[in-house]
Amino acid sequence: MRSLKSGHTVGGIPFTRGPLAHLLRNPFYVGEVMFNGEVLPGEQPAILDRDLFDAVQAKLNEQRNTHKVARSKSESLLIGRIYDDCGNRMTPSHVRKGGIKYRYYLSSPLLHGQPARAGSVSRVPAAEVEARVACAVREHFGDRTESDDRDLIRSHVVRIELQADQLAIELKAEKAPSNPRNAVDNDGRVLRIPWKKTPMKRRREIIVPVSAPPHDLRPIRAETRATLIASIARGRRWLDEIVTGTVTTVEQIAARDKCSIRQVNMTISLAFLAPELVKAAVEGRLPRGIGVTRLRDAPAEWSRQYTMLGLSI
Repeated sequence: MRSLKSGHTVGGIPFTRGPLAHLLRNPFYVGEVMFNGEVLPGEQPAILDRDLFDAVQAKLNEQRNTHKVARSKSESLLIGRIYDDCGNRMTPSHVRKGGIKYRYYLSSPLLHGQPARAGSVSRVPAAEVEARVACAVREHFGDRTESDDRDLIRSHVVRIELQADQLAIELKAEKAPSNPRNAVDNDGRVLRIPWKKTPMKRRREIIVPVSAPPHDLRPIRAETRATLIASIARGRRWLDEIVTGTVTTVEQIAARDKCSIRQVNMTISLAFLAPELVKAAVEGRLPRGIGVTRLRDAPAEWSRQYTMLGLSI
């Protein structure tokens, strides 16, 4: 920290990853300078031992390679692509409550103790926004070949900006269709999807189980809800492929998506859920305890689906 003649002080802030990496990689401390991308001998004397400097560089390179591998295996599908509306990168985070893992994306200023610099949405449930992005991109391209959300996002999406009332999804230029199905910017590369973050304490009218006392009602968990919505969408997509003749058997889907035939059949059964049940799932109004497992292979009659779940119509 330095004090200026004006009385102001500079410095005294914590080092973040970028400035710290710049210091550790700066060859100036071993008597060299960077010029036009080249490392040249400098006039200043070295203040660090060369062997120590080279050992630090090797360690940093090792960590960078390890970070790339971990990032490619991360369950956070939008890592490296999602930003808030102030341009801050959003970082994956999670908490555990009652043995259950809840994933989030946090605006990076929150991690550095600078909440005033964060965007209008600084924290968002990961599963919810991942499902929304994947469904929007699939619908936009009419993509029936890539069943894995990670591959879909990696192939089509450059950047997602999280705004207060929409998601701005920047697409790769070569992937933008000539007749997009959703609203895009003039250049055809930014897909804008209406969206609002679910309020943390939003009052929801839960579908009431017949035998449950009202004070015992709790809404479906956010992670369960996101998984259910994604499974319903997948079931409808697979059913549509069979109906339109894109595939002829469930065995083809199972082989392509590397899952069992039973899993394909059970997932397709979700396409026949009562519309009000699907709407309640999207809005988070299903009671806790009802998820993919309970809704698979439900009766075809909508009224019997409510009876099976013990819900009032």
